[in-house]
Formats: sequence, C-alpha cells, structure tokens
Amino acid sequence: EVQLVESGGGSVQPGGSLSLSCAASGFTFSNVWMSWVRQAPKKELEWVASISTDGGETEYGDFVKGRFTISRDNAKNTLYLQLNSLETQDTAMYYCAPGYKSSAGRGQGTQVTVSS
Repeated sequence: EVQLVESGGGSVQPGGSLSLSCAASGFTFSNVWMSWVRQAPKKELEWVASISTDGGETEYGDFVKGRFTISRDNAKNTLYLQLNSLETQDTAMYYCAPGYKSSAGRGQGTQVTVSS
C-alpha cells in the first residue's frame, strides 16, 4: 500500500521559513519522480515543484521565484521542501505526490499558514 505522510507545517510570519518532509512507503521511492502540490482555501490544487528520481533535475512553479527548494533522500525514502521568504499567499495545505507535476495519490497534507 502506497503511503505518503507529510509533516513540518506550521504558522509563521511573512518572511519566515519552514521545512516540510514527506515520508514515503509502499513503493520503490528511488524509481519515481516526486512532486509537491498545494491547495489554498477555496482555490484549486496548484503544482509547486517536482524532482527527478536521483534529485539531479528539479522544476518549480513560476510563483516560487527561488524561494523554495525541493530535495530528496532516497536512502530514507523521504522528500523535502524548504520554504523560505514565505508570503501570506503561500498559506495552503501542502501535499506530496508521486509523479512529475502530479497530484494523484497525494498524502493527507501538512498545513502552512503565513500571517502577521
């Protein structure tokens, strides 16, 4: 059974940082591109970033503008998303999902709230 468990969310002020993690199990993590997506209240799912199987390729949504970094540790079956220079518009539930620019099969999510 595929399981994805996100963690690391929380509440921060604008300009703050958070580190999200996604623990994966039930599939061969190292063989799969992985993605982060997010959903703000009353908005559609939005793709954030994707990373290749070995971590050598990364892609980001245009809105990221160098503020976020996606990474992975295949030895630990874990995906990461470092969030820096957070803005109020970044408030959303963040999900990890297997695949390139994919949201299918995503986990339960971790909430990120940015407010002053």
